[in-house]
Amino acid sequence: MALFLTAAEAAEVRERFGTPCYVYDRATIEQAADRALALPHAFGRTVRYAMKANPNRAILEILRDRGLDIDASSDFEVERALRAGFTPARIMLTSQVPSPRLADWVGRGVLFNACSLHQLDAFGRAFPGREVTIRVNPGQGSGGTHRVNTGGPTSSFGIWHEHLDEAKSLAARHGVMLRGLHTHIGSGSDPAVWTRVVHLVLEIAGRLPDVRVVSLGGGYKVARMPGEKGTDLHVIGASARQAIQDFHKHTGRELHVEIEPGTYLVANAGVVVA
Repeated sequence: MALFLTAAEAAEVRERFGTPCYVYDRATIEQAADRALALPHAFGRTVRYAMKANPNRAILEILRDRGLDIDASSDFEVERALRAGFTPARIMLTSQVPSPRLADWVGRGVLFNACSLHQLDAFGRAFPGREVTIRVNPGQGSGGTHRVNTGGPTSSFGIWHEHLDEAKSLAARHGVMLRGLHTHIGSGSDPAVWTRVVHLVLEIAGRLPDVRVVSLGGGYKVARMPGEKGTDLHVIGASARQAIQDFHKHTGRELHVEIEPGTYLVANAGVVVA
């Protein structure tokens, strides 16, 4: 829990703004953002803020100015990110529910991540010949419970890896180029699991010759209580970097890596003044 307010400052907040009032520490947010931006990489990296963690406009503006892009999970989040000053090209829409405004967003330059064969087909019909990212469930996840495990057979997120040939056929039918591969395995912090998943993802990338961007998703565990172990992005990034370098040696392809921290950036940066 953040303890960046003194008793006197808390009293001032009560007097000026009333209660309950949410107060965030800019320095804590910026430090977390800088840790994410320091992710080891081989051929470039992008950090997208999973804004469902906290869509407060002030937080969005801090992260925008720090150099982060946006992972939006709904039409509402795309609109909110645009109003916070993010250009469309810095926003990617990744939504389990098909977007009724997809044509508008893509037409304005927002990036799209197809989370199902249905979404990929809809994108191809609307935008034949364009580039797109697909979300694939690699068959393995991480997390203490099923609720925070977003990969593997218990998760409905993404195109099941065994259906990849069908996704390729859909893309070919519409002349769509699969330029990005996205995964998200959950909120565990075990580096060994992440290492295995990275290799699974690269195996999938090997079957998608046009892929140039690989997203490892988010869900990075935050240590909130004494004794809890959070995700070490440096350890995870170093492992992914080595695997991507090995992939380059065997294929000649340079993969740009993306991550999508959300709660990781803001969980310990705020308090409620009551």
